Amino acid sequence: MRFLADMGVSPRCVEWLRTQGYDAVHLYEQDLHKLADGDILKKARAEKRVLLTMDLDFARILSSLEADNLPLTVIFRLSDHRPHNIQAMLEIILPAIEQYSERGGAIFSVNDNKTRIRRLPININGGKEHE
Repeated sequence: MRFLADMGVSPRCVEWLRTQGYDAVHLYEQDLHKLADGDILKKARAEKRVLLTMDLDFARILSSLEADNLPLTVIFRLSDHRPHNIQAMLEIILPAIEQYSERGGAIFSVNDNKTRIRRLPININGGKEHE
């Protein structure tokens, strides 16, 4: 699996993913720390990477898109954002990420007590055309 870490995620988490055998990059390493959210999603999609972020704007953006092949996105909503805590959560959810990455896009919302998974694209009209 391949990962792309947004600016809110510590580069140490990227280093940890690499030690686990994953292909992981951080926007900062590529001098893309000012890249707009939409361009970050395009990059994750083009490179087939799982996006790791703490930015809730990605949930809003992704939920409004109807495109196929949307990137799997993990949004951390934790009370403690230190790298060791993010790494511990990643260790728990990596099997689910692997499972969903084979099926296509999804949003993982990870908080201190649970992880919610929402398949993409999100149909806000319940399958009905908007009138």
